[in-house]
Amino acid sequence: MDYKDYYDILGVSRDATQDQIKRAYRKLARKYHPDVSEAADADQRFKEAGEAYEVLKDPEKRAAYDQLGSGWQAGQDFRPPPDWGTEFDLGGGGGYTTADAAQFSDFFESLFGGAYGGAYTTGGGPFDGRGEDIDARVTIDLEDSYKGASRLLTLHSPEVMPDGRIRQQERTLNVSIPTGVKQGQKIRLAGQGQPGMGGEAGDLYLEVEFHPHPHYRVEAADVFLDLPVAPWEAALGATVKVPTPMGTVDLKIPAGSQQGRKLRLKGRGIPARSPGDLYVVLEIALPPADSRKAKKIYQEMEKEMDFNPRAGLGV
Repeated sequence: MDYKDYYDILGVSRDATQDQIKRAYRKLARKYHPDVSEAADADQRFKEAGEAYEVLKDPEKRAAYDQLGSGWQAGQDFRPPPDWGTEFDLGGGGGYTTADAAQFSDFFESLFGGAYGGAYTTGGGPFDGRGEDIDARVTIDLEDSYKGASRLLTLHSPEVMPDGRIRQQERTLNVSIPTGVKQGQKIRLAGQGQPGMGGEAGDLYLEVEFHPHPHYRVEAADVFLDLPVAPWEAALGATVKVPTPMGTVDLKIPAGSQQGRKLRLKGRGIPARSPGDLYVVLEIALPPADSRKAKKIYQEMEKEMDFNPRAGLGV
């Protein structure tokens, strides 16, 4: 997707005040409104100005957008950084509806859509003084879900100064990761959201993500491990050592096992209230024919064994 320079679209500098941004947007909105403008690209320019203003008028979105840096050029191919959103109070303050969101670009959606947590609303309610809830992400190791852990989480929260400029506030939280937490689950920290205006603070909701693991993959509460086995272990059966997130176990491989066979270790998945299972998926690894002796063994197998791996194909 293409990078969008929201400051350039509105014609303001990156250190523009909120009032300057508002005036610039209103000027463009009047100029390119489809009902009054005869420019061929009026509709597109009007939508772009609205999208840019949606980001730059909101302190949270503007602070997050600014973290991308000024080295990007409009139209440059763009993908969000892998850790996008982990250091920001990615909370409400959007105030726009799902119908409005449909007018926004893929660039906006990639930064402030579903991953932005609660950016879309279906309308507003009466102001009651309570602070807004905040959504953010925390990335943990799979093993943390088995044993529990604690993480220091640094959040950057923008503050509007009296002159309309943005100042970053930083706060650090010590977050307890409960045993059995799953990918996509949210941890609620009561009172750690936005401060209220005469009322209580909102809550902080941390969406859990797992770091990619070199050995395991996770589906809900189940964990999968691809286990290499020798041909004779699969054919004759064997008992082998198998790693799990909670330590090594002995696994019996039944004789005659085929490539891709799944062996279940019940209850050794993520230890939730209803614990998941650990599935070991067999991968038959062939020894290399890299010596005279190894080649001879393969040649003898070819002569002695009546085996056609393509028999099922009718050839």
